[in-house]
Amino acid sequence: MRVKIHREGTNIILVLLFILLVINGLAYLFISYKSIPLIFAIISAIFFLLVVNFFRSPRRHFKGEKENTVLASVDGTVVALEEVYESEYLKRNVMQVSIFMTVFNVHANWVPVEGVIKYVVHHAGRFLGAYLPKSSTENERSTIVIETDNGHEILMRQVAGAIARRIVTYPEKGERVYIDEHIGFIKFGSRVDIYLPLDSEILVKLGDKTTGGITEIAHLK
Repeated sequence: MRVKIHREGTNIILVLLFILLVINGLAYLFISYKSIPLIFAIISAIFFLLVVNFFRSPRRHFKGEKENTVLASVDGTVVALEEVYESEYLKRNVMQVSIFMTVFNVHANWVPVEGVIKYVVHHAGRFLGAYLPKSSTENERSTIVIETDNGHEILMRQVAGAIARRIVTYPEKGERVYIDEHIGFIKFGSRVDIYLPLDSEILVKLGDKTTGGITEIAHLK
């Protein structure tokens, strides 16, 4: 898989590089103990590489059958798999699959199913740890509903975490989306919840690792 820097991180990385170069240049010029500028340089390099790693954007192409297939939207770990009542849009019992991302995961969000966007709403909220169950309804979040060609309504919720402070959602209501596309981005630690019909065949279990845009998490009936 080819990897590039996500567009959400380009400006941040350039500004960070400039700041680190200035700091390290000043340290080299004005600190007489040369071991200190060296330590600064090592710490700066590690920090810069971590930020670059966070904003990496692998190019992925799902090669399987797309019809009635639900893919993981993000890289991470399955932390919730349960029947819940979805009260915002679907207003019925559904299966919730939640995937938690650490700061070391790719944070680009892929489209989970192909179809038409029926609903997009951003909610202000708190910044609790994204691994907590109540973060799905209390944290800063965006809700997206996609209707598949077979009439299934799949709800995806981008949830901010304790560190995340910005959720980006790209499509608007009425747009058609495809599995290989990015649906959004969440900066610095978060989770994604996907709500599926109760009769869906769930293909993952708690603790499973997922790859966004590649891992099949369910088949729709």
